[in-house]
Amino acid sequence: MQAEENIFSDMTPYEQTSLICKNLRSGQKVFGEGNIVILGDVNPGAEIIAKGNILVMGNLRGMAHAGAYGDESAIIAAYRLIPTQLRIANHITRPPDGETIVVESPEIARIRAGKVIIEKLKI
Repeated sequence: MQAEENIFSDMTPYEQTSLICKNLRSGQKVFGEGNIVILGDVNPGAEIIAKGNILVMGNLRGMAHAGAYGDESAIIAAYRLIPTQLRIANHITRPPDGETIVVESPEIARIRAGKVIIEKLKI
């Protein structure tokens, strides 16, 4: 049996984790000094900014910035990752204009070789 990669092994541990149990609408902003967990959707126009990691147990269609103080080991994970913009530390990415994104499984975004990559989250 082949050992699976531990995707969380390189992450910086944070003592504080904020739990938000609601949907975020356009114009709403959430900032966390550690990790942020959203139990709901993040709609277009909403923003999440975290010193640590971001986990959305729903659709991420707004802007998310993990590792806001420069932590390149931070990750962004969501049940449906369809953001207007993703930022990890000082790296920024967004979906190509005019493309329809179809997401069928949870995904994780992280920095690898100096670039933001998105992969299926194996859970």
